[in-house]
Amino acid sequence: MNKIKFKGFKKKSGTLVAFSLKKSFPFKVKRIFIINGKKNFIRGDHAHKRCSQFLFPVLGRIKIEYVSKNKKGSIILDHFKREGCLLKPLTWCKIKFLTQNAILLVACDMEYEFSDYIEKYTDFLKIIKKKK
Repeated sequence: MNKIKFKGFKKKSGTLVAFSLKKSFPFKVKRIFIINGKKNFIRGDHAHKRCSQFLFPVLGRIKIEYVSKNKKGSIILDHFKREGCLLKPLTWCKIKFLTQNAILLVACDMEYEFSDYIEKYTDFLKIIKKKK
């Protein structure tokens, strides 16, 4: 799991964080969506076969738990730190909102395809076991 830091421009009135679609993301962005959640709720809880996703906290603190064929762990994304993380294909991900009304921006390298989702953890484990 790689964290990527973004530059912020601070003024007395607030902070601006700019994204360049050509430079900021580690892939060509095809789809963007926003997830918001109440404190301690879990979202995600699935993996993708081919889709890469870049996660960036717009507001609040968010815990990302991940499992891939080589790594297992978690990271905390905090909008004040201006860091995002890259989820590569075949990475199981659980998203837990640590603050009330947190907002997560997700950029993908694919359009939505239901067939790309792995929704059962047992199926995911079978798939990554075959890939070793």
